[in-house]
Amino acid sequence: MLKKWAFLVVLIAVISASCSKYQKLLKSSDMDLKYEAAMAYYEDEKYERAMALFEELIPLFRGTDRAEKVYYSYCYCNYQLGMLYSAAYHFKKFSVTYPLSDHAQETLFMFAYSNYQLSPIPTLDETETKDGINALQLFINTYPEHELVDSSNVLMDKLRGKLEVKSYLNSKQYYKIYKFKAAIISIENTLLDFPETEYREELTFLTLKSHYLLAENSIKEKKYQRINETIDAYYIFADTYKESKYLKEAQTIFTKVSKLRDDYKIKNS
Repeated sequence: MLKKWAFLVVLIAVISASCSKYQKLLKSSDMDLKYEAAMAYYEDEKYERAMALFEELIPLFRGTDRAEKVYYSYCYCNYQLGMLYSAAYHFKKFSVTYPLSDHAQETLFMFAYSNYQLSPIPTLDETETKDGINALQLFINTYPEHELVDSSNVLMDKLRGKLEVKSYLNSKQYYKIYKFKAAIISIENTLLDFPETEYREELTFLTLKSHYLLAENSIKEKKYQRINETIDAYYIFADTYKESKYLKEAQTIFTKVSKLRDDYKIKNS
């Protein structure tokens, strides 16, 4: 028990001494000392301590031969501490401020990669996902021969996949809440934006169902037009997906909407 207490006392003393030394360093006016300490902390992966020193050194070293290294290290402190918004901003700023630097290409990629990591799950806001795509496209356009272009394209495909899923879910949501006209428009947009989507068959079928339910509940002035739109939607689906698991239900809808058309003609003859 005494050994444990002795160890804790020594540990607390060491930590206190370390903190006291760091506080004195922060208050020091010796910029060379702060620079050496900041780089040492950075190399030891003590990013919080390094970052505080770099923040002070950046404006003081502007225009000197140390400025680039200080700012480059500061960018990575933000990244390593999980401060991705700040990291993305500073990586981009570094690539613009030092376009001839050996790190310019790397930092522009890290700007894009930080934005990629900020992209949320598909059900959340898509703004950051689009920002990630734009950032990756900027890197590809700026450095088309870079070895990371292939990796950037893979990352872009993953982000586009999130947008595809979100668009698909939005379309289904309109259908689920009985907003059939909005569902039809949303599905059309999804299929235009993602023509190779794996959800194409299901969405084409939902278009048919939405047209039918819209026609079934339409006012007289719009009913006949919407009946015909449902029949058109059926033929598109049936011709495209002859072996579909939805085909039987689609045929049932076609039978019902055909009866609706016959009844409409009789009532209005």
